Amino acid sequence: MEPAVNNVIEIDLSTLEPHVNGPFTPDLANPISKLGDEAKKNNWPVDIRVGLIGSCTNSSYEDMGRCASIVKEALSHGVKSKIPFNVTPGSEQVRATIERDGIAQTLRDFGGTVLANACGPCIGQWDRKDVKKGEKNTIVTSYNRNFTGRNDANPATHCFVTSPELVTALSLAGRLDFNPVTDELTGKDGKKFKLSDPFADELPAKGFDPGQDTYEHPPADGTKVRVDVAPTSDRLQLLEPFDKWNGKDLTDLTILIKVKGKCTTDHISAAGPWLKYRGHLDNISNNMFITATNAENGELNKVKNQVTGEWGPVPATARAYKAKGVSWCVVGDENYGEGSSREHAALEPRHLGGRAIIVKSFARIHETNLKKQGLLPLTFANAADYDKIQPTDKITLLGLKDLAPGKQVDCEIKHKDGKTERIKLNHSLNEQQISWFKAGSALNRMKEIASGQK
Repeated sequence: MEPAVNNVIEIDLSTLEPHVNGPFTPDLANPISKLGDEAKKNNWPVDIRVGLIGSCTNSSYEDMGRCASIVKEALSHGVKSKIPFNVTPGSEQVRATIERDGIAQTLRDFGGTVLANACGPCIGQWDRKDVKKGEKNTIVTSYNRNFTGRNDANPATHCFVTSPELVTALSLAGRLDFNPVTDELTGKDGKKFKLSDPFADELPAKGFDPGQDTYEHPPADGTKVRVDVAPTSDRLQLLEPFDKWNGKDLTDLTILIKVKGKCTTDHISAAGPWLKYRGHLDNISNNMFITATNAENGELNKVKNQVTGEWGPVPATARAYKAKGVSWCVVGDENYGEGSSREHAALEPRHLGGRAIIVKSFARIHETNLKKQGLLPLTFANAADYDKIQPTDKITLLGLKDLAPGKQVDCEIKHKDGKTERIKLNHSLNEQQISWFKAGSALNRMKEIASGQK
């Protein structure tokens, strides 16, 4: 007996067309046929200043080969990229293989610059010279994120993300209103031509070239290995274990910030120039929440110290609380922690005294990262309860000794006028993750297990 079919969804692949997402968010998508009109309607700069492909996303051998197929056709008509075109291979293996097979040289002939196989401009490691900070401009990339200021630390840069092939095609025209599916280009001889569909080998015919082997195997016995870090270093710092949960409820937590709207990992821990401190937890923590919007005043990096009444930067306020032994929490909106799997976005709040993050909903990876650092990631059972909490309130999380998978957490909100109300919070902690919370972090728990503790 065949199972009953309740709903059939038909997808006609021939009707699909390339999309471009942005600016400022990967959630805003437009088909390429409508992008130009949308750009003009919204006053987005139509002229593209830089095209960038690669990084860890969309940077396989086939991706690079498909872009090269577009480039070869353009070069056959005497046409190169109208704009700077940067290429970041996805790995040392891909870099070495596209060099061997001539793909890298083809992209250079197009006018491209092949960068190191590293994060590079995708995460803000880009010493950009062609625009000034604050200058409105457009770039198109095949990277995985396009949040405000992420690539070049310029909040006025309109970053659009799309496939590597579409980035390559748009770089030929240098404009957002070019549709390579329907529009023509003009060759060096003055004749019009349209781009063919890009094709490439999925895998290299000669196999992959592993490239330079930089792996160094750790010693068989690392118990006597000591890592020396200069105490004066501002870029390296040995980590200290986070404190263990004391077995009590978390009472009268101060609200460091009630975040309004989008709060990605870039908002929690900005990238770009800050990345030079990623080996120094205390220094990089000076970027914590500096671009998150404070619901209390609608401003960035300006919160009220609930102890002194003074207004100041978020990291400095968190440090002041930590110095006085004041535990704090953060209240957030939907999809909190959207973006990359940036560990520092969880490490920094924990390092500066955070205990819980209470939001309408979490992005999955960031929620797990918070668990690993011993923070409690909690969601409102009723999303409307977000509006009940004011920045001046105190938050108490009750019944933590009985914390269990699937069991709600009771939250008491104490308002400034002394009145209290209770709400329910959900969590997705399993038994193992609860043990991380009790130990203070996943690393702490691993150390306990290694020493024989159950």
